[in-house]
Amino acid sequence: MMRRFRHSTSSENASTIDISPLIDVVFLLLIFFIVTTVFVKETGVEVSKPRAATSQDLDRQAILIAVTAESRVWQGGREIGQDGVRAVVAALLEETPDTPVVIRADAAAPTEATVKVIDSAKLAGAASVSLATEK
Repeated sequence: MMRRFRHSTSSENASTIDISPLIDVVFLLLIFFIVTTVFVKETGVEVSKPRAATSQDLDRQAILIAVTAESRVWQGGREIGQDGVRAVVAALLEETPDTPVVIRADAAAPTEATVKVIDSAKLAGAASVSLATEK
């Protein structure tokens, strides 16, 4: 009588590692970091800010409005114009009240355009309106 040996292949003996729980944990961490990240809304246009010796850093989020050298007013990547400042600031203050408004006026921007933007922001209900400068 002939004996039959059962030959086991190497794939049957090898243990495999299931990485699906690892992938689940990585996705959960990714979602956590995306949800907890604070996104800064930029004005959408570059301006050269004037220098000031008494400038201070802001600690919290702010509504950023840019005034270019050509007196064009931008907020959130779109041009809103001087007439749109009041409506935009009022709408943003409804979402997050007591948010300071920071105006990034170009150093070559006319003073009249900057003052109109400051007045419009205050009329919209902004408690704090500041001008962005460089140290």
